[in-house]
Formats: sequence, structure tokens, C-alpha cells
Amino acid sequence: MELFERPGGGENAVLVQISFNTAKSVKDEKEFIELADSAGARVVGFISGSRQRPDPRYFVGTGKAEEIRQLRELRDANLVIFDHSLSPAQERNLEKLLQCRVIDRTGLILDIFAQRARSHEGKLQVELAQLKHLSTRLVRGWTHLERQKGGIGMRGPGETQLETDRRLIAERIKQIDKRLEKVQNQREQGRQSRKKAEIPTVSLVGYTNAGKSTLFNALTQAGVYVADQLFATLDPTLRQVQLPNQQEIILADTVGFIRHLPHDLVAAFRSTLQETIDADLLLHVIDSHDEQLTLFREQVNNVIAEIGAEKVPQIEVMNKIDLGGLTPHIEEGTGTTPTRIYVSAQNNLGLDALLEYLGDYFAGHMFRGTLTLKPQHARFRAKLYADKAIQQESITDEGNFSLNVIIDQRRLEQYLREENLSLDDL
Repeated sequence: MELFERPGGGENAVLVQISFNTAKSVKDEKEFIELADSAGARVVGFISGSRQRPDPRYFVGTGKAEEIRQLRELRDANLVIFDHSLSPAQERNLEKLLQCRVIDRTGLILDIFAQRARSHEGKLQVELAQLKHLSTRLVRGWTHLERQKGGIGMRGPGETQLETDRRLIAERIKQIDKRLEKVQNQREQGRQSRKKAEIPTVSLVGYTNAGKSTLFNALTQAGVYVADQLFATLDPTLRQVQLPNQQEIILADTVGFIRHLPHDLVAAFRSTLQETIDADLLLHVIDSHDEQLTLFREQVNNVIAEIGAEKVPQIEVMNKIDLGGLTPHIEEGTGTTPTRIYVSAQNNLGLDALLEYLGDYFAGHMFRGTLTLKPQHARFRAKLYADKAIQQESITDEGNFSLNVIIDQRRLEQYLREENLSLDDL
């Protein structure tokens, strides 16, 4: 049973977006409408405006609040969505005035995440964020919740319904925290196993709808769900990718970032975002055709810094070059700018160059050379074959195996330790 039920047929919504104190304030009407669409709302009205600062009672002024009320009645809307964070009191005051449900940007994004979560972990993370958000909004204008429970079958141990609800939510949050801790430990074991295997991890990051999942599918043939909508991917997916130099990497597809990503979500999804924190390299996927790419780049880097991954090396993958008439190419980075690789994941342009670049990037971790193994080292030779590390093999006059090898340096050292050997012996 879902904690938060939604109407089956969608809802008519009026959107409200206000600019504060500066003409340079980002009024991204298109993204706000896309967010509402992604949640399943039917946008029947859009109200914008500007103020010096939020009004403590209605967030907007009384005149603007009345304008919203009239438009809501005119368009028969049953939901008003603000592209801002509202206080619980502002939400309640607006609901009383507008006579309909009111949600803010955080509530909207939480709703989208609730619809997108597929894995057990993802659902727990979304519910945790929802409960934390809800716990401050329990009264929501329903004054009967503040009264003492009474009547036959309703007499309680002396606490109000509101206190009961708060206690139940607190208990549920504790339960979810414990379950997520178990899942996080399992993820950590997986990460440690990959570290022992010395397989580099490359994490895809980027603004939502930049094409990360399309790129992920093109490189891995994983069949991850792709849609032209915000937050199509929520649960992380990991796949092994073979690079042209025979090295393997783990590629991780992660949730897209967005400006003003709710802090509760960042905190709840910390275990998921750990794949980004622990990565050896970030591929920052950017929609090269988007006129706001500079802003989006900055927003993504802000979230990367917020989760503690700002020191992870980064390469920018400029995606969707087919939409802007660009050709695949590579711009080497400088001290202040990262390397940029121009591709079209949708049309498979520039992906070979991307894989080759990754191969060269991790080549510092590779051993390339000839190993001479005696017949008694058959187990070592079998491991090299299992890793597809042997490029060519011949038999010497002494009956030994001469192997032309390309293998991860650290994995080779691990095998040598297991066989009590050193490179000098070979």
C-alpha cells in the first residue's frame, strides 16, 4: 500500500513562479512546466511576478494571491504549485484562501520521485524524504487533528491525533533509516569488491534530461528506461564496459540533478549518490544544444560539491551535437577547464572516440609487455586468459610460454602476489 495516494486521472494545476529582487533571477518557465508535466499535472494556468522578498503570510502579496484564486476558479483547477519552497504556515494560509491543495517545488519533485522509484531502495529513500517533508506540515489546515481523540473506540492514552501522527511518522523514519543502513552496507560491500578487483568506476552525472541514460545504453546496451522527461532515471544502474585497450570499467548511471534540489532528497539519496562520490572519474553529460547549458553546468557542479564529490576528476561529455549541427571532436582541458568530448548518444556519433579516450585515460593503470611463464605457472596463465589479457602467445625453445600481455597494473600485481612471484622472475 502506498503512503501517498494520487488521483488516477491527473489534476488541473495553476503554476506560480516569482522572481525576487533582481532581473537576473532565473525564471525557467519551461523547466517548471516540464516538472509539472512529469508529475502528471495538466497545466491550465501560469502566473508570474516579481517581489523584493517573500510575504510571510502568502509568500506572494495579497493582490497576487487574489489573482491566483480568481484564475484557479476560472480554470477549475484543483491544485496550485509554487516553484519555490513554502513554509508550512504559508502552505496552510494559501490552501485556506484558494480552497484547494497547494504544494511547493520540494513537494512537486518528491511526487515525481515517488512515481519514478522502482527498486526497494529507491522507494525507501523517497518515502523517507516524503515523511521528513510531511512531518512539518501535519496540521495542513485540518484543525480536527489538533483536538483530543474521543468517542467510542477513539479514546487514546491522552495524546492528540496530531501527536499520534507525529509519533508514528518518527517511528517509520527510524524503521526506514535502519533498512537503508542495511542496503547501504550491501552497496558498500559491492564497492569494496570492485576495488579489490581493481576495476575503475566511471559515474555519469548531469542535469536531468541531458541524455545520460541514452549515453549509458549506447555504451553498454543495457536497455535502461529512457524518456524525454525529467527524472526518467531514479535508481542507479551499473554495467561493465570493455574499452578498446582490453581494459574494463564499471559505468554507473545515476539520478539527474536539478536546480534547487531539495536537501531532504540529497540526504535521502546519499547512499545512491555514493557511486558518484567513490568514482574514479565523472562523465558530466551536458546537453550541448541547451541555451542554459552554462547555468546547468554550474548547478550540477554545486550538487557534486554538496555531496562531497568535487575532487573526483571530471570530463564533460557534450551530448546532442546533432541538434546543433556540431561534429564529433575532443577539446583537451586546461588547468581551469575539463576536457570536453562532443558526441551524440542518440545517433552514435563520437562514442568510439569517447571509449578510446577513456582507454587512454586509464592506460596509466595498465601493464603492457611480455611475460615468460614456466609450465608450472599454468594457473597464473589461466587467470590471464580469463581476463582476456593475453594478446599473443608463443612457445620458447626452453618450452616456456611467451605472452604478450595488456592488463591492469594493480590486478597483475595481485596475481603475482597470489603466485609468490615478481616481475623480475618473469
